Amino acid sequence: MDESRRDRDEEGRARNARPRDGLGRPLPYGTEGVERQPEGVVRSPGETVREAQRLLDAGMPFHAHEVFEDAWKSGPDAERELWRGLAQMAVGLTHSARGNAAGGARLLRRGAGAVEEFRESDPYGIGVAGLIRWALELAGRVDPPPDGSGAPERGGVPAVDAAAEAPRLRRGDRPGA
Repeated sequence: MDESRRDRDEEGRARNARPRDGLGRPLPYGTEGVERQPEGVVRSPGETVREAQRLLDAGMPFHAHEVFEDAWKSGPDAERELWRGLAQMAVGLTHSARGNAAGGARLLRRGAGAVEEFRESDPYGIGVAGLIRWALELAGRVDPPPDGSGAPERGGVPAVDAAAEAPRLRRGDRPGA
């Protein structure tokens, strides 16, 4: 491949410039996509949660993952696992919505494990216990464990609707929380 023809960002790094759909999938050049989430934005924790919830509600979990990733990279070390776990859950929802059941379930479970240490503290009003339940329940529906527990059939599980499956991040925003 001719390196001079690769898409590059303003600093010359390789970066795919193809438009993306709401689930972050590349579209053909010239197709109208959704605006990309800017990278490297430093937000307060409250702004992070609000922006991620807005994107999740809009059915754009891939973009919400990028918001969480910014918090994970710019926040204090003590909160890295919180933001990383939330990013993994958002990517798990992304994969589940794209029809990648195994990958989605794996990331949902990994994200749930990453935030476990925050279960009792609910930092920034994030309902961690509820998010863990949501992630594990969705993972079990899209790709049940091989022991036969969970959904009646493995395979043929349709992609989920990302907006309909979007979790409520803040404890008080979730029914019964």
